[in-house]
Amino acid sequence: MENFHHIVEAVQTNCYINDARHAQDMTMCTYLLEMRQFYRWEHSLPHSQRLPKDELGAWLTEREALWQGLENQDYRPVPVASGPRDPFETEAINADLVPEGYVYGGGIGRFNRPHFFLARLGRREVRHGVTVLIADCEYARDLIAPPAALLDRTIYLRREAVQDFLWSKLEEWNWKRQDNALGRALAYYDFDTDPDAALERMTEVEGEAMILHELGEALAGELLGEARWQALLAGCSRHKPEIVARAVRDNLADCMVTLPTLLSRGMDSSIHFFFGNFTGMRLKLFPGAYQAYRRGVEAGHWQALKDMTERGRAHWEAIARSIVALDRHDPEADRRLAALADQAVL
Repeated sequence: MENFHHIVEAVQTNCYINDARHAQDMTMCTYLLEMRQFYRWEHSLPHSQRLPKDELGAWLTEREALWQGLENQDYRPVPVASGPRDPFETEAINADLVPEGYVYGGGIGRFNRPHFFLARLGRREVRHGVTVLIADCEYARDLIAPPAALLDRTIYLRREAVQDFLWSKLEEWNWKRQDNALGRALAYYDFDTDPDAALERMTEVEGEAMILHELGEALAGELLGEARWQALLAGCSRHKPEIVARAVRDNLADCMVTLPTLLSRGMDSSIHFFFGNFTGMRLKLFPGAYQAYRRGVEAGHWQALKDMTERGRAHWEAIARSIVALDRHDPEADRRLAALADQAVL
């Protein structure tokens, strides 16, 4: 594309502005981990290569200096062929970029934090009426890079972000090498002998599992009313009600699509990986799923997990409908939503 470097510059500038506004929202531990991944991406380093300590420290100081003063700047328009576009006009931007072999993402994530990226398009699919855009090499990105997201009936899977996530899980497990769900999933791949090839293979498998979850999110949106659900999240004045609402919908999506598909396909490695990452509010609300998984490991088959998944679908749909029915103008709405967590445990 003739002006592609201008598009890259605009998107990366918006990413810098975004990071300047939101980097301080992270805990110090999370911030340093994300900065390590960002450094690796910016310098095109393989995940198996150790990062240079001194160079990383100097780069971190330079990056923080770059952010100074950017938080008050406006986002730049993205200069695509049809004309400058607001960075949140993702569909219009991709109407120009996808035919040229590129993919752009611009949307709002958790706690109203924007995310932007620009990448080479790996492939485009349509599944059950939902478009799937798979991004390969990324030319511009934020400090935080969600591996997969659903926006306006389009799923975005970012392979580089998937690899970052998987490698972080490998490093996490390597600290203690416990016999747990994460360890069982990693055992399917030869990370000890050829870590780069193992990461590539696991990216394909777990990338598919992430797409399945987003397909579940799309189906959940149809059931609940996507516009109403997004308005509900936007109206949450505190983090906990939003965390509860997202966990309920995640559990619904997984009971409708992710787990039934993994089970029907016999994707055991992905089932182990799923429960290796089944933490936080999702686990707090749905301990029965993890208990069914443990019974499946002990029994050597997944019947208990299949039964719990079927039970969970009806349960989480009912809870999600109760959440959507809350009056967001009620000053007690956040408290009522958070209180649903105690009633929702399965």
